[in-house]
Amino acid sequence: MTESSKDAGIIQVLAERFETQRLPRVLSIQEKVDAGGTLDKFDIEFLEEVFQDANTIKPLLDEHPEWQPLAAKMIALYKHITEKALENEKASGK
Repeated sequence: MTESSKDAGIIQVLAERFETQRLPRVLSIQEKVDAGGTLDKFDIEFLEEVFQDANTIKPLLDEHPEWQPLAAKMIALYKHITEKALENEKASGK
C-alpha cells in the first residue's frame, strides 16, 4: 500500500466519522450554547477528544492542504462554541 493510498483511506474514515458523528454532535452543542446553555461534562469531554484528535491529524492536514479549509471552519466553530459557552457560564454566575 502506498503512502498516498494509506492517507486516502485514513481521510475517508475521518470524513465519514466527521459526517456521521462529530458534525451532528457539534451542531447540537452549538445550538445549545447559542440558546444560552452551558457545556455539561459530556460536552467538555467530547470537545477535549476533538482537540486531541486535531493534534493527531495535523501532520495529515499539512500533507493534504485541500482539507485545510474544512479544518479551519471547524476550528472556528469550536472556538465560537467555547467562547459562547464561557460567556453563558459567566452570565449564569456559575
